[in-house]
Amino acid sequence: MRHSHSDHDTSKPVNWRLLAYIWPFLMENRLRVLLALLCLLLAKGAILTIPFLLKAMVDRLEDIQQLASPAALLLGLVLAYGAARFSNVFFGELRDTIFGRVTERAMRRIGLQVFRHVHSLDLDYHLNRRTGGLARDIERGTSGISFLMRFFIFNIAPTLFEITMVAGILLFSYGATFSVIVIIAVLIYGIFSIRATEWRTRFVREMNEADSNSNTRAVDSLLNFETVKYFTNEEFEARRYDASLAEWEQARRKNRLSLFTLNAGQALIIAIAQTTMIGLAAWQVKQGQIGLGDFVLINQFMIQLFMPLGFLGFVYREIKGSMANIEKMFELLAQQPKVLSPPGAPALQLRNSKVEFRNVSFSYQAQRTILHNVSFSIEPGQKLAVVGASGAGKSTLVKLLFRFYDCDSGQILVGSEDIRDVDQASLRKQIGIVPQDTVLFNDSLLENVRYGRVDASDEEVTEAIRLAHLEALVAQLPEGHHTMVGERGLKLSGGEKQRVSIARTILKAAPILVFDEATSSLDSKSEQAILQALREIAREHTSLVIAHRLSTVIDADKILVLHQGRVVEQGSHDELLSQQGHYATLWQVQQQHSNESVTP
Repeated sequence: MRHSHSDHDTSKPVNWRLLAYIWPFLMENRLRVLLALLCLLLAKGAILTIPFLLKAMVDRLEDIQQLASPAALLLGLVLAYGAARFSNVFFGELRDTIFGRVTERAMRRIGLQVFRHVHSLDLDYHLNRRTGGLARDIERGTSGISFLMRFFIFNIAPTLFEITMVAGILLFSYGATFSVIVIIAVLIYGIFSIRATEWRTRFVREMNEADSNSNTRAVDSLLNFETVKYFTNEEFEARRYDASLAEWEQARRKNRLSLFTLNAGQALIIAIAQTTMIGLAAWQVKQGQIGLGDFVLINQFMIQLFMPLGFLGFVYREIKGSMANIEKMFELLAQQPKVLSPPGAPALQLRNSKVEFRNVSFSYQAQRTILHNVSFSIEPGQKLAVVGASGAGKSTLVKLLFRFYDCDSGQILVGSEDIRDVDQASLRKQIGIVPQDTVLFNDSLLENVRYGRVDASDEEVTEAIRLAHLEALVAQLPEGHHTMVGERGLKLSGGEKQRVSIARTILKAAPILVFDEATSSLDSKSEQAILQALREIAREHTSLVIAHRLSTVIDADKILVLHQGRVVEQGSHDELLSQQGHYATLWQVQQQHSNESVTP
């Protein structure tokens, strides 16, 4: 299945401003960068002396044959040649080792920054994201930044320096002809490489998109493994995955063919330039204008010059590819959360645990309003239940209270403070939740409960497990507290996961508690046990209970009836029954259902 995105617009130029983003990472490691550059200069200096040493050796060899030069001098030149070769490799390796720390630190910093940023984005983004593709984009982006830092500093700049030096040496030693050939060859090579690489970048983008799509497809299918099995859709999933892989294969093939064209063109330019230079040098030797040593020097300079130039083509291609990868990551970093704390927002100081909704209206999409002027308040220590048909907007109240979204109009106050004026994290710390679906991490039972308060001691976690009546389950588990619960808690039943959620909430010890249809997926026996546990932890807490089954909230201080996003009734259970309105109708229907289910 193909996802077409505008961000894969192939006409898009490379965003060179990305280099400005990398600059601070280089600056914080100034000393290492300078040491690496010093090693680079020493390595380049060593390589530039090699042609001169070879020329001197050839000249000495001619002199030795005429007995005009001592053999010791030749031995010295041979040793100097070996030292220059070793220095070139040694300082090159030393440079990479010193600079490696800079790139690794930058990758770590940027990886963490992206991770934090993705967590800061609002719920809307996370409901629409593609997990597998997102992971690949981040991974390719951080690797791309490392490549860009290393090669831009250590390949492009030094190669240009080397070209200038060689052209200068040839100009002063052998006249303008050799120098002009080098400059023309380099210019043609550069123009061809840039043009061909620009043309190729779209294939890199297509390949990356196909790679992300196939990865997304695989991750999505594996996360929903049970659903695939229920509907025996393994073959369907395999066909969809294969279709994604076929697009990836096609994109790879185009990429490979375009690479062949580029490499062949570059090789032809280099071959013509080298042949011209060697031909000219050979002709000049024959004419007696230069010696054999000069011929060797020119030939060696040609080899040394075009080796990094060939590599420069590869580096430019890779930089283009890296930038195409980094673009995706920067688009991600450019996304701003819709729900933001005001600059310098103070932490929520909870004077009391009162919760109040004042004329709150809200819609996910402009065309469909979910809540209309909803008003209610929960006094400290009170339990308020919200009931109503499915789609009435009950769970939306929870999302607004946690400030996953901002209401379109009206106010939500916690402890008499507007939640838009305080720091989001401090608000969420004051609210504990037992959600409808408890999602667990692929970790031990102990660590999953500890997630309620990550700095809690083992004793505190064990106490929370006891209060949530999880001890019986722990006793049955093969490794007790340390049993792994499986990805998303697949190894535990619905009731067991719900108890883990209750244990987390107990551990969090927040003054305000929210129960979002916490027993909707449980059988009657489990429900009663969990309701008892909820009553125990809700004592002396301000509680908001979203309920589907009315029998679970008859003990609430106040019950709010939501109908199509409006509060139509509120009062205690008995008051609402006596009104003979929406609540009474819902109660009768549910009582009838429960009687029918009990009747054999």
